[in-house]
Amino acid sequence: MTDEHTGADLRAPRDIGRLLLRCADRPGLVAAVSTFLAEAGANIISLDQHSTQQMHGTFMQRTIFHLSGLSAARDTLERDFTARVADPFGMDFRLTEAATPKRVAIMASKEDHCLLDLLWRNRRGDLDMSVVMVIANHPDLADKVRPFGVPFIHVPARRDIREEAEQRQLDLLRGNVDLVVLARYMQILTPDFIDGVGCPLINIHHSFLPAFIGASPYRRARERGVKLVGATAHYVTDDLDEGPIIEQDVVRVDHRHSVEDLVRLGTDVERAVLSRAVLWHCEDRVIRFGNQTICL
Repeated sequence: MTDEHTGADLRAPRDIGRLLLRCADRPGLVAAVSTFLAEAGANIISLDQHSTQQMHGTFMQRTIFHLSGLSAARDTLERDFTARVADPFGMDFRLTEAATPKRVAIMASKEDHCLLDLLWRNRRGDLDMSVVMVIANHPDLADKVRPFGVPFIHVPARRDIREEAEQRQLDLLRGNVDLVVLARYMQILTPDFIDGVGCPLINIHHSFLPAFIGASPYRRARERGVKLVGATAHYVTDDLDEGPIIEQDVVRVDHRHSVEDLVRLGTDVERAVLSRAVLWHCEDRVIRFGNQTICL
C-alpha cells in the first residue's frame, strides 16, 4: 500500500503520523501547520488541502509526516498543537498513527457478499484494519466467517426486540471499536444506538442514492428500465440513508439484463464501493463537511 502522491509505503511504518483538520479558511493555515511540525522535528511526507471557496470557505487538510518516537511524543504533540495552532485558528483536528490500524466491527444479516469481501481483502492486506468481531442478527453466516478467525456473535434483532438487541450490541461495541461497518445489515438502527456507539458507522446502500430506496430495489429498477445500477457507501446518521456520501459507482445495464443479472452486477458494485469507503476511512482520508465528505 503506497501513498499515491509520494509512492511511500504507508501500510504500518512506525513514526508516521496523519493529521486531518478542518476550519474556516484564512491566510496562513498551511504555514502554521508546517511550521509547527517542523519545530517539533517532524518531516512532512505529503500534504493535501482543499478550500470550499476562494474566499471565506471551509479549509480542509490531510498531512502525512514522520516524527521519530511518535508514539511516546503523541500526547505532548497533540496538546501543543491544540494550544499553538488549533485553538487560535478554530480548528477541528484528528491526529492518528499509521502503525495503529482501526479496530473494526462488521454487522451483517444473511447476505454474505460484502461481509466476506471485507474479510478477504483484510486477510490479503488490502485493508489496513483489525476486524475484532462480526455481529449478525441471523446465525446463517457463522460457518463462512469462522475460517477468517474473527469472532462471530449472533445477536437476534427484529422490530419487537430492537431495544434489547441494540443494548446487547452496544455492550459489545462501545469502547472496543473505532468503526462499525454495516455490510448489508438489514435492520434500521435507532438514533439512540447511533449516538451511543461512540464511533462512525459506514453503510452500503444498494442503489445510486437517492433512487429506488426501500424493498426490492433491483426488481423496481428492472420495471423502470434503468440503464445504470449503482451503489452508495455513506456515513450513518439519524436520517435514514441520508448521511454524508463517501463513495459511489455504477455499472451500465440494458433491456437484455434480467433481475438476476442486475442483482449479480449490483452486488459486485456494492463490494467495490464499500471496500473503497472503508479503506479511505481507515487511511484517515475522509473529512466530513456538513452532509458531505472530502476525500484527500
